[in-house]
Amino acid sequence: MTKDNNNVEKAKDEKEKDKDMESTEKMTLEDCKKIIEEKEKELNETKEKMLRIAAEFENFKKRITREKEEYMKYALEEFSKELLPFLDNLERALQTAKETPDIDKIIEGLELTLNGYFSTLEKFGLKQFVAEGKKFDPNFHEALGVEEHDGVEENTVVKELLKGYTLHERVLRPALVVVSKKPKSN
Repeated sequence: MTKDNNNVEKAKDEKEKDKDMESTEKMTLEDCKKIIEEKEKELNETKEKMLRIAAEFENFKKRITREKEEYMKYALEEFSKELLPFLDNLERALQTAKETPDIDKIIEGLELTLNGYFSTLEKFGLKQFVAEGKKFDPNFHEALGVEEHDGVEENTVVKELLKGYTLHERVLRPALVVVSKKPKSN
């Protein structure tokens, strides 16, 4: 009987082990389901956050584009206001020229207007540069012709046909020039 008792005991132990394993397996499956549900919830929250961030970014891009367009539209407002007095002066000079034959006063008024105009342009970074007498530089000069000159170093600007301008150190318009070359030997 002791063998039978041992066998019965073993069978009981095995049944209990099987029950424990089943409950452990069930517990693990339930735990896995809970973990999966939690992860799905986190994933959905992350998706929602991402969609909100994407929408905020789109709104930001639209706002920046709108602000840029607004800025570009009125960027020259201050510059334009500064130029208006010169238009007024030119209109007065034209009226004076029609009414008075005094050329000296007209010339003086035009010179004052032109000087004021250039100083206003310089205030905004626009400057004219002198080309004549300088070494030819294709970054600042555009050669329209070449002339033979004795006593002048070759590739020197000998005539400035149209002035050149820079805007904040960048060439806005190169000077149109005539460049020297050595005379041909006879």
